[in-house]
Amino acid sequence: MTAESLSTAPASSLGEVRYIQTGSFRTAYYRGGQGSGRPIVLVHGGGAGADSRSNWYGCFELFTAAAETYAMDMVGFGLSEAPAPEGFDYTQDARNRQLIAFIEGLGLGPCVLVGNSMGGATSLGAAMLRPDLVAGLVLMGSGGLTTHISPELGPMVHYDFTVDGMRAIIDVLANPAFVPSEEQVRYRYELSIKPDVKAAYKATMGWVAKNGLQYPPEEIAKVRTRTLVVNGKQDLVVPIEQAFRFLPLLENSTGYLIPNCRHWAMIEYPEIFAREVLDFVADGED
Repeated sequence: MTAESLSTAPASSLGEVRYIQTGSFRTAYYRGGQGSGRPIVLVHGGGAGADSRSNWYGCFELFTAAAETYAMDMVGFGLSEAPAPEGFDYTQDARNRQLIAFIEGLGLGPCVLVGNSMGGATSLGAAMLRPDLVAGLVLMGSGGLTTHISPELGPMVHYDFTVDGMRAIIDVLANPAFVPSEEQVRYRYELSIKPDVKAAYKATMGWVAKNGLQYPPEEIAKVRTRTLVVNGKQDLVVPIEQAFRFLPLLENSTGYLIPNCRHWAMIEYPEIFAREVLDFVADGED
């Protein structure tokens, strides 16, 4: 299936899908913008139906207006390949190494990584493994310190692959005032029920349920990369307490909290989110 065959895609602002080989599978990505500064790489979250298009449609053009910007689909998500779980381990290390291969394959390093949730854990993991490739790090509602699955995340972990199930996931991820479009719901639902993506999601969530999305705090503390920690004050997936835990661990970090916001700052408040990230990027290039 191609991007064009998903008739209910939430936006065309990301442009044409491209592909690059990353190890044993192909990674789908989008590119836009230009500039002399550091490239920005956006890494989406790990909910059912998540991918670059559904996560970044509201702010991609805001980033590309200011910088060369890439958005990558993680393995098993979106239009990236979804290897059969029988022959592939959907671990956090696999996602970390995919991102490293992506940066190296396109010659983007050192770049700025912007990750939401599982994408934040992946961005942090890449910075831990290859600090030479990462000039800046934005962790938005980020995994990395998540040790258990809270009851509020039941709709995500136990997603039943129905339209109503997708609505329940969005209700958890966004604040009560946010009203998703029917287009957005259908796009994520249709993507989630692709047989290969469905199998990959089950394997991914099974691994997360067993292992969490966590790194040893002492390893996180070794990261010296400039970091911006962004969190919605009402985030149910990554509570604000986890953002506060990141700040003392990451020596070169600063934080930004958004009121009346849950887990989707880039969708709930795209202009605010893009402005803060771009200011952070610009400060690092002075």
